Amino acid sequence: MTSQELKQCHDRIKPYIHRTAVLTSSLLNEISGADLFFKCENFQRMGAFKMRGAANGISQLTALQKEKGVVTHSSGNFAQALSLAAKSLGVKAYIVMPSNAPQVKKDAVKGYGGQIIECPPTLQDREETATKIQNKRGATFIHPSDDLDVIIGQGTAALELLEDHPDLDYIFTPVGGGGLIAGTALAAHYYGNNCKVIGGEPFEVDDAYRSLLSGKIETNTTTNTIADGLKTQLGVINFPIIQKHVSEIIRVEEQEIIDAMRLIWERMKIIIEPSCAVPFAALLKEKEKFKHKKMGIILSGGNVDLGNLPF
Repeated sequence: MTSQELKQCHDRIKPYIHRTAVLTSSLLNEISGADLFFKCENFQRMGAFKMRGAANGISQLTALQKEKGVVTHSSGNFAQALSLAAKSLGVKAYIVMPSNAPQVKKDAVKGYGGQIIECPPTLQDREETATKIQNKRGATFIHPSDDLDVIIGQGTAALELLEDHPDLDYIFTPVGGGGLIAGTALAAHYYGNNCKVIGGEPFEVDDAYRSLLSGKIETNTTTNTIADGLKTQLGVINFPIIQKHVSEIIRVEEQEIIDAMRLIWERMKIIIEPSCAVPFAALLKEKEKFKHKKMGIILSGGNVDLGNLPF
């Protein structure tokens, strides 16, 4: 991928996304000992950065592919993102969702115009159901995180952040499926000034941390974390990008995630979801290392279940 491709992607998806605000907090600067710049993708359309990748993924399809629609499997933000992006671009979206997905998420997908196909809650069932739709409808499968067009789309959040603040020393992101951190790492590589990218990951789902150590994609045996958006694992397309361009991954405890989430709610008066608090928790955990540095943090999303808060 080239720097030009990232720029072209940004131009292509501009009509379908918000250029989100970058917020600061003098109190959080004081607590962390660094200058923090929060890229607020919780203010993005449908409430998360995933709108960027979904819009780019659909934009890159041929006219015939657009006519036949798109399909993905997701229980969360990408289901909503692909539904809304497809609606914005006049394309049909088939969304495979596990039967135990929260009703609020199913309602959101329907509200954005996605057609839900329910399946049993295993990855195998999700993949098989999506494949059936591909075969029956001729729809194009778009992966939530392991698709180069999606990865490049996710990288536009960091591109905007670096346009606003070109002298950042680091950018922190959460790590789940790997699409956001891979896209961010490409943006920092091409448009940063020696800007390093660091991932935050819960100890409970530290597959990316272990994958960087072992040199191969690791899996999680349990997914017992409040950061529900980070339960997926890395993919064959994004993993090599992460290996090449991500400096390190810092793991955090569940209580550290909750504390970081609460701090942002209290001090910045904005709603973020638990997954979104993970990189801030990681920065606070090792703040001595980042003293007096300029730090970008991508607040990945704000789709939180308000009836089920951890504090």
